[in-house]
Amino acid sequence: MSDDHVYLTLAEGHEDDTRWAYGTGFEDPLHGVDSAIPDGIDTGELAAVCVALADDALVLAQRLAEWTTRAPELEEEVALANIGLDLLGQARLLYSRAGQVDGTGRDEDAYAYFRDADDFRNVRLAELPNDDFAFSVARLLLLSAWRLAHFERLTATDDPVLAAIAAKGVKELTYHRQYAAEWVVRLGDGTAESHHRMRDALEQVAPYLDELSTAYDVQDEVGAVLKQVTEAAGLPLPVSRPLPGSGRDGEHTEHLAPLLAELQSVARAHPDATW
Repeated sequence: MSDDHVYLTLAEGHEDDTRWAYGTGFEDPLHGVDSAIPDGIDTGELAAVCVALADDALVLAQRLAEWTTRAPELEEEVALANIGLDLLGQARLLYSRAGQVDGTGRDEDAYAYFRDADDFRNVRLAELPNDDFAFSVARLLLLSAWRLAHFERLTATDDPVLAAIAAKGVKELTYHRQYAAEWVVRLGDGTAESHHRMRDALEQVAPYLDELSTAYDVQDEVGAVLKQVTEAAGLPLPVSRPLPGSGRDGEHTEHLAPLLAELQSVARAHPDATW
């Protein structure tokens, strides 16, 4: 299977002119969408889904931002920054919807900056330190494939606002996944050193596959992507050795609290400031 075939099939079904590196359009994705809560919706469950998905995006965006000035090439620095901006946009919309339905009236800043690590519900893979570039793209491949599969299902959810957020996210996540796949193939099929690092990176992320499957059952979709990409890269499928616990239950690694401390430092130092 050629590398080009891998890239094309991963983008299949999303062949419009949008590209994540230049944004996915500047129209308000919620323009004309009825924000009223549909009858029969469990508002507590809806808010929890929105917050968890927003936490995943916010935390991963912060990790991607750490590559600024450190990426292997300027082009990759820009690419990773733009992916992070896409994720921040998703987080903002999701936090805002959570605040509308959970009865607290909290805004996106309250969710992002004024909760402690124990209150976050992101999956643990998002919060792990970047390590090397191979690890970051392996993580991005896994999380974007997982998130994309879930967002595709959410486009048909009963809440029109969440469905609209998911529809916008599908376009972005398709290219996040494609970008990560290209690098996994490039490194896996590159030098002996890059192959070794890419193989190690996949082994590092594999223990978190079970947590992702528990959070959202899209194991078949993620497994198919991982198989396709590793075959093209000449890499073995990583062996998953599940780790106990879940970030969805508030169980996190020791890495989340320092990450949030940096993310939240300015807002907490100046809680009444406006921007």
